[in-house]
Amino acid sequence: MPASLARRFGALFVDWLVSLILSGLFANPRRDAWAPVLVLIILYALGVGLLGQTLGMWVMRIRCVGVADRRPVGVPRALLRGVLLALVVPAIIMDGDRRGLHDRAAGTIVLGQ
Repeated sequence: MPASLARRFGALFVDWLVSLILSGLFANPRRDAWAPVLVLIILYALGVGLLGQTLGMWVMRIRCVGVADRRPVGVPRALLRGVLLALVVPAIIMDGDRRGLHDRAAGTIVLGQ
């Protein structure tokens, strides 16, 4: 079953906080706005690509997997999804299964557990 928007936004909020903290280790997020976005993209590429979920998704009990096989999609597809998610607009254009353009481009779906 597709994850609710509330759970998806909750997971993104947790992931954004983690990104802010981690980017603070090597940059000033107030001055270097690119740093937390870059960290978020990397977290999505590794977490979604290898495990099917990020820390925020784990907390919210959702996962992001391939539409066809319901398995982690690998780093390249997750990286594509993360880059498109960072652009925001693809994420807000959704279909009936709550798949944004970033999900459709990467062949992923976010499911509740």
